[in-house]
Amino acid sequence: MSRDFAATWLKLTSLFIVLLGLIVALGAHPAVSLPATLLADAVFWPFDGAQAIDTQAARVLAAIGGGVMVGWGVMMWLIIDRLLPSDPKLARLMMIEATFAWYLVDSSSSFVSGASVNVLLNTLLLAAIVLPAWRIGAVRVATAG
Repeated sequence: MSRDFAATWLKLTSLFIVLLGLIVALGAHPAVSLPATLLADAVFWPFDGAQAIDTQAARVLAAIGGGVMVGWGVMMWLIIDRLLPSDPKLARLMMIEATFAWYLVDSSSSFVSGASVNVLLNTLLLAAIVLPAWRIGAVRVATAG
């Protein structure tokens, strides 16, 4: 995997996270909460319509969680776009360490709450971030010295 391909992949992944965050944030308003409700239903498999984002507490958590995801996606984009060219080791460290921190908290909490499907989805997203991030740092560090 070339550095340019890895960087492009990570930028696309960051856009995916931003879009997913916007979907989650839509759960804050009942009139547009269907996409977030379907997502919640999917991670509590089976897909049966049993989950709903229909309380004030669930709505505010959707707003907060969606906002955090949007911010995380934007930060990833900026790390790859602005920091990677000047400090690839730091960019790689930030991407990998922050992703593992998110993964451990999100996946263990999802498992405890009964949303085991989310652990699988998180594992796919972890791989989509960590594998190319590992590669961009390794390629850049090897050619810099």
